[in-house]
Amino acid sequence: MHFPKLPDWLVYAAAVSALLIVAVGRQERSDAPAPPPPIPGEEGLPLGPASPFDPSIVVQVPSKPEPGSGTAFSVGDDGVWLTARHVVDGCKSAAIVVADGRGVAAKITIDPNADAAILTTEGGAPAVPLGLSEPLRRGARAYHPGFPQGHPGEAASRLLGRENLVVHGRGARTEPVLVWAEVGRTDNLKGTLSGLSGAPALDNAGRVIGVTVAESPRRGRIYTTAPETLKTLLGPRRRHGADTAMGEAITTENYGRVADGLRRDLRVAQVVCLGV
Repeated sequence: MHFPKLPDWLVYAAAVSALLIVAVGRQERSDAPAPPPPIPGEEGLPLGPASPFDPSIVVQVPSKPEPGSGTAFSVGDDGVWLTARHVVDGCKSAAIVVADGRGVAAKITIDPNADAAILTTEGGAPAVPLGLSEPLRRGARAYHPGFPQGHPGEAASRLLGRENLVVHGRGARTEPVLVWAEVGRTDNLKGTLSGLSGAPALDNAGRVIGVTVAESPRRGRIYTTAPETLKTLLGPRRRHGADTAMGEAITTENYGRVADGLRRDLRVAQVVCLGV
């Protein structure tokens, strides 16, 4: 029996293919395994301490203060309140609004290093519990009850990280802040959150973890003081056990109702500047 003679080119092709297979098979392979899937926004990771190398946001403060209003919240049953510095900075006097057309005079103590201020009044409202020693994690939720645009309202946010707030103009300074992504707000509330300045940033246990101080509407960002800022500001004013008390649990489903209750009890109230 005779097999047909194969063309020379087919013999050469088979030989070259065999040599390639042997050569490739002997090559060393030291590939690393595939990386794990990324965690969106590093959600759930602990937030590190403030650093001068954190990203910065720059704000320009007018040289002359203007009368306005914002939000304050009680941190002492005897009439101690917190608000944002720029709400009352430069005011001759301020008042906590307790009813339509009625207010209680408040003494102003400005934090020289941060956008925060202490107000003291004769008598007060039940204090909102503090959570300034609680660890922060990226993606954590916060709720901001107050008076945006001068009316009752609130916003919800998720923690993105830390930045440095660089203030130019009156009260120039640089301070660490927390930056949050706005994820919800009061129905039919459009535009700026102006007037929410000074509102507490509450965690899901209803504890204060910061003061709302600024927003970036185009980016959908909300900025709050860092917990360490309030620890320094309050100092000996912090009530014993304030960081272990618990507030009402807050979720994305009930934060509007919880905010209404805080305003009704005057634990969160509107503050007005009465003159500059």
